[in-house]
Amino acid sequence: MSTRTSAKNQTRTLHELARTFYALKDVVRLEMLSVLAEHECTVNELAEALNKSQPLMSWHLRRLRAAGFVKIRRSGREVFCSLDREALLLQQQQFRDLIGLS
Repeated sequence: MSTRTSAKNQTRTLHELARTFYALKDVVRLEMLSVLAEHECTVNELAEALNKSQPLMSWHLRRLRAAGFVKIRRSGREVFCSLDREALLLQQQQFRDLIGLS
């Protein structure tokens, strides 16, 4: 791999990691991840579990999905959310590589 390609890949990885950490900066999002780590749930169930409004949960879910933490599936009008464990493991490994813990 050329040096230029390697530098582009590292820049891309750094941008992905920045998006990841930005998504984690909110306590509500961390609470959401904690609930989703236990089980898949609907947006309404998530809102109820955290005593927050459904629109607020949807807003935060968009950020978590963009960062690759959460995946969704639809069943009719219901939206089910779950932790994307594979993506989380990849992001964790990228961070470990960055700081030399691999």
